[in-house]
Amino acid sequence: MELKLVGYNFRHNREGESVMPKMLVLNQGQEPFGKRLAKLRKSAGYSQRALAAELNISYRVIAYYEGETTYPPAHLLPQLAKALGISTDQILGVEKIKESNSMIRDNRLWRRFSQVEKLPASERRPIIQIIDAVLRGKQSNSRV
Repeated sequence: MELKLVGYNFRHNREGESVMPKMLVLNQGQEPFGKRLAKLRKSAGYSQRALAAELNISYRVIAYYEGETTYPPAHLLPQLAKALGISTDQILGVEKIKESNSMIRDNRLWRRFSQVEKLPASERRPIIQIIDAVLRGKQSNSRV
């Protein structure tokens, strides 16, 4: 990972030694954090509002980080990584995101399935019947 120091804020202490600048530009030559976050969010099947609800924050926070800033929210990185099903290094652009040819797992759908799985059998039955009816309808439409 290449770091570039931004010189406008470079300072020295009393002994003349350099002090860490306040701003660092990460990942020169790569897409900005906001664009990467938006792409990852969409590929995981989230809207801004749905991801915000998953993280228990305002959707405006997601919109801000996707559009206004190139710097990642350190306090949200672990939660974002978990919700999107990737590592924090992948969100930051340190590691490449492994794209497989197989279907990408829809985390929201699997979370809902796990919630349905916890229901008593009598409450699960109608949900399974609805899913079966939708799938049968899809299969009959594809044959026509």
